[in-house]
Amino acid sequence: MSQDQSSPKTTRSTDIEAQLTRKIPRQVALIVVFLTLFAAQPVAAAEESAVCSADKLPSMIEGFFQITTALGIMGLVIVWQADSLMEMFTFNPEQKKGLKRHKRSAMKSAVILLVLGPLYSVAGEIMGLPLAECIDLVPW
Repeated sequence: MSQDQSSPKTTRSTDIEAQLTRKIPRQVALIVVFLTLFAAQPVAAAEESAVCSADKLPSMIEGFFQITTALGIMGLVIVWQADSLMEMFTFNPEQKKGLKRHKRSAMKSAVILLVLGPLYSVAGEIMGLPLAECIDLVPW
């Protein structure tokens, strides 16, 4: 007759493993927070950003952001029109629901694309980020 081999020793070892797996992410998070607070301060205290001091780099970044925003809006229009066209010739209600979901997700992506640049510009000015002072990411 065999006895159950899962004695209190194995139960204790699983409890210890569970405690360790809970402690490790907390310790890693604390280390990251302390490093960002103390190690990032000298970098944040720099007077002028390397990006801002470059000749054409700020205008190149602004142009890239404007091009990607314009392409994203054109992509939204194309996806919206294609989904609307497919919706006219679709008779299955499940397919129509899928097309409406696709149109909705395309609209959400375009809204995020349009909001991120101005949000970074405003939040960067408030937070004093050096890159936000010399680059305008508002696409219009």
